[in-house]
Amino acid sequence: MKNIDLNCDLGEDPQAIRDGTDAALMASISSANIACGGHAGDPWSMEESVRSALRHGVALGAHPGYPDRERFGRVALTSTAEEIERFVHEQVRALAAVASRVGARLAHVKPHGALYHAAMQDLSVAEAFARGVVRVEHDLVLYGLAGSPTLDLWRGLGLPVAREAFADRRYERDGSLRSRTHADALILEPDGAAEQSLAIARGEGVRSWEGTPVGVEADSICIHGDTPGATAILREVRARLENAGFRIGRVENATRRA
Repeated sequence: MKNIDLNCDLGEDPQAIRDGTDAALMASISSANIACGGHAGDPWSMEESVRSALRHGVALGAHPGYPDRERFGRVALTSTAEEIERFVHEQVRALAAVASRVGARLAHVKPHGALYHAAMQDLSVAEAFARGVVRVEHDLVLYGLAGSPTLDLWRGLGLPVAREAFADRRYERDGSLRSRTHADALILEPDGAAEQSLAIARGEGVRSWEGTPVGVEADSICIHGDTPGATAILREVRARLENAGFRIGRVENATRRA
């Protein structure tokens, strides 16, 4: 039985924590990426999210982003490499401290929003991001876009890497994600997201927004917690994968160069 990881970005909206939305998402995933004070998140939301991950047996990850709450970290800042290293280190360290206090440990780190895209396209940003992470812990798995040269850079630094693909996002023909500035950037239909996820898990790749085949091989599939209807999408994705014989579980054998 082949393993596939399902990850979700959580801890970003206090109301979603209070009303049980985050918990409902947590019940269907194997890895959670928790906002840790940059684009969103504070000590209360981090602790609530860590405790929820523990209750659900979910792998715990940090989700650092540009420190820009007004724009939710979805606009790239003109940060130097030193500044990126510093704020990534501070955010990951903050979540690691909360986790330690309640008896949990971080397993992975995934950049958020504009920082994710910058790190996948600019190797200097990717290296600064990695330096910030390893100042906290060297063995945290780094999640990055499947097919990005950044994954090779991180492996070259001796870091464990997980190739990530997306259930709820459309792709460009070069394998990048279609910008959220386009109305069709998101896949909002549970059936469509499940179909794309199953193709990814089977190694069949995806179709770009214009119908071009795109080769995508992934260890983890993401569903964004703030996508409209995310709970229903995630339930359908998980059900479709399990019915096809896949086991949903945290990333196994994250790759790194010896």
